[in-house]
Amino acid sequence: MQDRSPRPEDLDPIERASVDELRGLQLSRLKWSLQHAYDNVPQYRKLFDERGVHPGDLRQLSDLGTFPSTDKATLRANYPFGMFAVPRERISRVHASSGTTGRPTVVGYTKDDLHTWARLMARSIRASGGRPGDRVHVAYGYGLFTGGLGAHYGAEELGCTVIPVSGGMTERQVMLIKDFEPEIIMVTPSYMLAIVDEMERQGVDPRATSLRVGIFGAEPWTQDLRREIEERLDMHALDIYGLSEVMGPGVATECIETKDGPHVWEDHFYPEIIDPLSGAVLPDGEVGELVLTSLTKQAMPVVRYRTRDLTRLLPGTARPMRRIEKITGRTDDMMILRGVNVFPTQIEELILRTPELAPHFQCVLSRAGRLDALTVKVERRAGSDPAVAEQAGNDLVTAIKNNIGVSVRVEVLEPDGVERSMGKARRIVDLRRAG
Repeated sequence: MQDRSPRPEDLDPIERASVDELRGLQLSRLKWSLQHAYDNVPQYRKLFDERGVHPGDLRQLSDLGTFPSTDKATLRANYPFGMFAVPRERISRVHASSGTTGRPTVVGYTKDDLHTWARLMARSIRASGGRPGDRVHVAYGYGLFTGGLGAHYGAEELGCTVIPVSGGMTERQVMLIKDFEPEIIMVTPSYMLAIVDEMERQGVDPRATSLRVGIFGAEPWTQDLRREIEERLDMHALDIYGLSEVMGPGVATECIETKDGPHVWEDHFYPEIIDPLSGAVLPDGEVGELVLTSLTKQAMPVVRYRTRDLTRLLPGTARPMRRIEKITGRTDDMMILRGVNVFPTQIEELILRTPELAPHFQCVLSRAGRLDALTVKVERRAGSDPAVAEQAGNDLVTAIKNNIGVSVRVEVLEPDGVERSMGKARRIVDLRRAG
């Protein structure tokens, strides 16, 4: 793969700053953000007063743990614009989550917020190996979802040529990659697999395309899937992290020099790890739930927002900012099967170690009487022998039992037997709720 590491002189000054300089900047910005939220958002004033804390109580960064946390429920209770800290007339754009589990969570941006977001996305693309002049194929969805427009304006800010394809029309995705010859693609990792499958169906060698860097986000994915993508496409596969409630993509990004977990852009977001049950702040290095506080957002500051993502904070490597370990699970997509916690990424990891099986799968939960049951539906790889793939399915049952500790049923489907998503993959189908 081509070396696309950025030059030190191309980095932002804060990317070369000392940790002490970074912490000093964080403290001053955090004091402003807490005061801004308290003065301008009634919900924050109420939460702070109920907890008996005031923005002036923050004298050092560790004091943030005494302030109340917020979550999706907080945002939904103030739907649509109750969490905004500026008059509606100053809002330049609104984004929202899909709202598939209730009211959508709404986020607003001032003109300055949008500029900050574009600059952080430009920083993220550069950290991932992007360069001014690169052609960037954006296959994230556009619209209220933050992925497409976040990638779009970040790539333009860096000086790239944007190809705004959006999601869907997989055959056309392949045609445009062949014809427009982009160096970079930004897309969910599961949909990248669908694009690669379509390339092979069309007789296109994925390793011979112009693509040099893939920037993948919006869903958890494993190191094994990184290796699968890099080997099939002969390109770098980088992880980008974000969520609409905090900004969108670009909260944290892997650096191409190390590929060792996304660096949080700590000059704009302060990360904590908490125990998901007690809410206690955990020291760096311990696994828990990621909590983020915005440091510079004007339209909609977020204070100790519970992301539901499970990870841990690690020291910076390619940058002075701390890293989050690659997120492979969320508290709200954890399956509890006969007392055992199971994440889809654990199953994905085992599937990717089985050559006869393709990384297209779903976990189907059902209930027979009082007992929950899990069926893993997985495709055999195109060109594999059906009988050999069926045996591989039996072996997967054993591997899941030995590695995760639960008994499951595995159903091996024909290629294209699992539904494809144009965005985030639907990994869990819970039939228990239908009863």
